[in-house]
Amino acid sequence: MSDKKVINFMGQRKLAGVLSILLVIASIAVLSVKGLSFGLDFTGGTLIEMHYPETANLTDIRAELREQGYPGAIVANFGTDRDVVIRIKSDGAKVGDAIAASLASAYKGDGIVQRERIEYVGSQVGEEFLNDGGLGLLFALSVVMAYVALRFQFKFSVGAVTALAHDVLIVLGLFSVIELDFDLTVLAAVLAVIGYSLNDTIVVSDRIRENFRKVRKTASIDIINISLSQTLGRTLITSLTTLLVLLALFIVGGELIHNFALALILGVVVGTYSSIYVAANVLLVMGISKDDLIVIDKEGDDQETLIP
Repeated sequence: MSDKKVINFMGQRKLAGVLSILLVIASIAVLSVKGLSFGLDFTGGTLIEMHYPETANLTDIRAELREQGYPGAIVANFGTDRDVVIRIKSDGAKVGDAIAASLASAYKGDGIVQRERIEYVGSQVGEEFLNDGGLGLLFALSVVMAYVALRFQFKFSVGAVTALAHDVLIVLGLFSVIELDFDLTVLAAVLAVIGYSLNDTIVVSDRIRENFRKVRKTASIDIINISLSQTLGRTLITSLTTLLVLLALFIVGGELIHNFALALILGVVVGTYSSIYVAANVLLVMGISKDDLIVIDKEGDDQETLIP
C-alpha cells in the first residue's frame, strides 16, 4: 500500500447517493412532462445550402428568416464564410425553394446568391432516426453490462451500467430543461458520453479489483477509498484536458456543433462524478467483498502473493 493520502470519498456516499437519485428522478420527471426539443433530424424539416459571392452576413439572414416566420432557424457557415447552411423545421418540401428565393432577392451586395442544395427530411424518416437512436442507446448499455460482467464481476457490471444510465438521464434532462434542440449530433455526443464514462469507470474498477486481491484485513469501504485516491489524479487530468478541447469547440466551433459540444461538456462533468460516487457506491450497496473476487489457483506456486 502506498503512503499517499487516502481521501474518504465513501464517507459522503449517502449524500452523493441522495443527490444522484434526486437528479435522476428530476430528469425523468422533466423528460416525461416537457420531453426533448427534437431537431429536424427527428421531426422532419428542410436543409438549405447557399453560396454568397462575398462574406455572408448571418445576422441579416436570421433577421430575414424571422420575418418569414422561422425564428428558430439554425444558420451557420459551412466550410467557408461565403457558404451558409440553414436548417428549418417545416412540414413541406416546397418551403426550401421559397426561402432560398427570398434570401437571394434580399441580398444587396454584388453578385448572385447561388442555391447549392435543398433537402427535405420527412417526419417518417425522423421517427425512424429516433427509434434507431433509442435502440442504439439500449444496445450500448446492454453490451457494456455484458463486457464488464465478463471482465470483472456481475456486481461491477451493475455499478457500471447504473453510472452510465445516471449520466445519460441527467444530460437528457438538462437538455430538456434548457430546451435546446436534440438532433443526431447530440445523440452522437450522448453515445460518446457512454464511452467516456465507461472508460473512466473501467479504470477505477480495475484498481478496486486489484486492491481487493492485494490488500488483506481491510474493510471494503477502505479498499474502495484507497482505489479512488490512487486513480484520482488520472481521472482529473483526463477530465480537465478533455474539457479544454470541448470548451474550445463550444466557444469557437460554430453553431452547428454548439449543442454537440455542450452535451459532451455536461457528460464529462457528470461522468467524472459518477465514476467516483455512483459506480463505487453501487458496489458497496451490493455488498462487494473479497469473496467475490477470489482467484482460483490453477498453477500452484505461480499464484499471486497477497500483500499483508
